[in-house]
Amino acid sequence: MDGGLTMTPEQGEAPTTPASGRKAVRALYTPEQRLRRDATRWTLVQGILAPIQFLVFAISAVLVLRSLLTGEGEFPAHISIIVKTILLYTIMVTGAIWEKVVFGQYLFAEAFFWEDAVSFVVIALHTIYLGGLLTDRLSTRVLFLVALAAYAVYVINAVQFLLKLRAARLQEARERAERRPAHA
Repeated sequence: MDGGLTMTPEQGEAPTTPASGRKAVRALYTPEQRLRRDATRWTLVQGILAPIQFLVFAISAVLVLRSLLTGEGEFPAHISIIVKTILLYTIMVTGAIWEKVVFGQYLFAEAFFWEDAVSFVVIALHTIYLGGLLTDRLSTRVLFLVALAAYAVYVINAVQFLLKLRAARLQEARERAERRPAHA
């Protein structure tokens, strides 16, 4: 079920209203972008790093919450946040390279503008955490609350990317269906 939406053939084209009367939306990828996406190794890199980052996030969230609630396990919680931060920075750099290969610019390609914008909020919060930890200017409780804020925004960002992945799959399925000959 497509909710009454169809895709225009090229990203960046203004939405049009087809003869069917259904509202048109922009395609996520042009055919050339899809070919570049499918051909680059950076797609696989992102596909490997994303679930690893999510697993580390889940473990870290438990460790941080446990430490906040019990006062125990501060060191493992800090290590988990540092590992999550390193993975975040890595996936952001490799994602920027992926965007350059697929869309011709390192960040804020039209198709991923809001995902990138929210990613920068997550990065900012993680960076505040690291800065506070390294300078000893923030208490452990405040550091953990900053990390949890980063994690909350990360969840929003992860949902954005999952919805984008779903939109890409729906676009490809729709285009395959349109290429099939109509049966009389």
